Amino acid sequence: MVERVQQRLWIFDFDGTLSPLVPDRQRARLHPDCQRMLEDLVALSGQKVAVLSSRSLEDLLPRIAVPGVYLGGGSGVEWQLPDGRRVRPSREWEERLGVKRGSLLGELVAMTALPGVEVEDKKWSLAIHTRQASLEGRRELYARIAAWQSPEVSIFSGPEVLEIQLLPEVDKAFGVRSLCNLLKFDPSRGSLVYAGDDENDAVAMRWAIQLGGAALLVGASFPVAGAILVSNQQALVSVVEGMAGISRR
Repeated sequence: MVERVQQRLWIFDFDGTLSPLVPDRQRARLHPDCQRMLEDLVALSGQKVAVLSSRSLEDLLPRIAVPGVYLGGGSGVEWQLPDGRRVRPSREWEERLGVKRGSLLGELVAMTALPGVEVEDKKWSLAIHTRQASLEGRRELYARIAAWQSPEVSIFSGPEVLEIQLLPEVDKAFGVRSLCNLLKFDPSRGSLVYAGDDENDAVAMRWAIQLGGAALLVGASFPVAGAILVSNQQALVSVVEGMAGISRR
């Protein structure tokens, strides 16, 4: 049974939020309960549903097989609409990214060449994975990054990963604002809900809360004042269904 609910824009991170974190990031899949939740939200009148990831849009697309969902890649630099249309960054942004990658990519990869440390190139960002690194290797990596701290990039932490945004103005809050502008959606009415699990998501969570919306934090790797803490994907689904007025027999 589905009850009448208020209009909302729901935005979900993918890794660690809709998908459990896995040792091999290429094997990350949408949790079955989360897929059902997305399908139910899309079916509700007046609801807009999006998945926003730092993965590239091409990487994200095959992982979200739910019609009607807005998909954002590169933390919202690029979007695919439910009707299949793409919203891409301007040539100026692509040129800026090319310059930044040319000047920093080699330096960053060399800096992170430690045993067990893996660097994932997501085009608009680099993810430095430390799951396989020793404690000593992680300490060395964090020390190198702390000593470097270039103002030309933004660095966010997550569970066993550091995310380096190559364009410092790009983060998940940027992605949320971009989608709101695209949809001509006014988030100041307290109708925005954001769910995520890492520091990049926290920027968007705080923005949503400031506007009177809601934020759902999956896991407890760091605090976000005012966010609703949920332990895993099943708990996330339960809270979202309660907020949306979705009841099951």
